[in-house]
Amino acid sequence: MKSVLKPYLQPAFLVCVLLLASAATTKTLIIRTMGWHLTKLPLPLQKPLQEMDEKDLLPYVVRSKMRIDNPDIVETLGTEDYLQWILEDPSAEPHSPTRFCSIFVTYYTGNPDMVPHVPDECYVGGGNERKAGYVDTALLNRGDGQPPEKIAYQNILFGTSADSTAAADISFYVAYLFRANGQYSGSRTETRGILGSNFTSKYSYFSKVEWQFYGVDAFGRIFPNRQQVVAASEPLLNVLLPALERRHWPDWDAANRHDDPK
Repeated sequence: MKSVLKPYLQPAFLVCVLLLASAATTKTLIIRTMGWHLTKLPLPLQKPLQEMDEKDLLPYVVRSKMRIDNPDIVETLGTEDYLQWILEDPSAEPHSPTRFCSIFVTYYTGNPDMVPHVPDECYVGGGNERKAGYVDTALLNRGDGQPPEKIAYQNILFGTSADSTAAADISFYVAYLFRANGQYSGSRTETRGILGSNFTSKYSYFSKVEWQFYGVDAFGRIFPNRQQVVAASEPLLNVLLPALERRHWPDWDAANRHDDPK
């Protein structure tokens, strides 16, 4: 028995054990002293996304509301808090490539994974080819005396894959951005940085806003070029994002003030 225990009674081994125990205790004390919260609580939406009031999106008109029936797809999506609608801009020309817009908003909270679902991968997985990607911007004007905010978003060009049997190459843009812990983020990497640096709050969340413009003519769907997407995105975001801020996304500052012991 003594021969079995002998290696564990050596001074070097005992010093290592003491150092590891001390480090673990010190880490715990530092985390408590700094007020860090490494495990996050969920922060609920003010109101479910699918219960958005259509009037909040005027002048856009809601033409279709979709729900995902396949439970496997919902499981892959990772949330049941989502909104998937088709909007129409009545002011656009009848055959404008930006007359219609598909919007897809998802919400994750608590200890969300590190933002795995982005169109760059999802559309490629669906048989498309990623042809180009751009970072474009829009000026968000909320009014009420608040200064305009410049926000960035991803604008990704997809097309028919090289091995497709389609007769013609169809190219289209899908744009997206994030709202993470009260901040807008223009990329998955930036969003991961916001989530990963959130030590002092009990909560964590992120929401992805994705949109795609298209039109319809006698031959079917038509799609805008990059300049048309950028021109149409700013007015859309100036309606959609403030509506999400006012009635749906959590008030990040208020949630953290409520839990501030001071």
